[in-house]
Amino acid sequence: MTDTRQVVVVTGGTRGVGAGIARSFLAAGAYVVVCARRPPDKPVEAAGATAEFRPLDLRDAEAAHAFFARVAADHGTVDALVNNAGGTPFGLLADSAPARQAKIVELNLLAPLYASLGAYDVMRRQERGGTITMIGSVSGTRPSPGSGAYGAAKAGLENLARTMAVEWAPAVRVNTVVLGLARTESAHLHYGDEEGVEQVARTVPLGRLADPSDVGDACVFLASDRARYVSGAALQLHGGGERPAFLDAASVNH
Repeated sequence: MTDTRQVVVVTGGTRGVGAGIARSFLAAGAYVVVCARRPPDKPVEAAGATAEFRPLDLRDAEAAHAFFARVAADHGTVDALVNNAGGTPFGLLADSAPARQAKIVELNLLAPLYASLGAYDVMRRQERGGTITMIGSVSGTRPSPGSGAYGAAKAGLENLARTMAVEWAPAVRVNTVVLGLARTESAHLHYGDEEGVEQVARTVPLGRLADPSDVGDACVFLASDRARYVSGAALQLHGGGERPAFLDAASVNH
């Protein structure tokens, strides 16, 4: 089949931030395909539309390439890719096996590379090209104790996006959303109970954690013609950043 709407693929789009991104694109009128290793617990829906789910292990480069070819064959186009899939458990570097760290890098850096290569092979043949958006993290811009391999992978992802933006222009625009602290159904795993989540939120200048819809709206913008001259950029989506720790230790009242 073919569809006149833009076709958007969101990796890891079945829950959390990924589902929020998918819902934002659905609300904007796009046809959305979400992929993950396992199906969602419930359909991802918004504005009377439902995202299509297709299973995919993004760590398999050949499977990722075939996935985008199939989406294009079924829907006529792949207009936008959002590389959202990723994540990490907490673990100090010296306490984690090297193989575990390698898997974290594989999921957060190599998997987006494989997906991007598959999408690019489709987009470069399209008259209107396409867009790719990486979901980065502030962990890649500062020391990241407890998630060192993840932070290193996210730093590499932002650099990778900049290189793709140069190599794949003008057919494909590539950007990164550098995400700060987000509130999802798994926030308690990182911040504790509701009181802990609220305490963490108070450290953000805007006074709250990012909602998945905040991320989704940023991705919709970057994939739209309103961002037609934006490529190789890193959009900081962190609510103003993090208050420097030294201010709380200083004797002067700030």
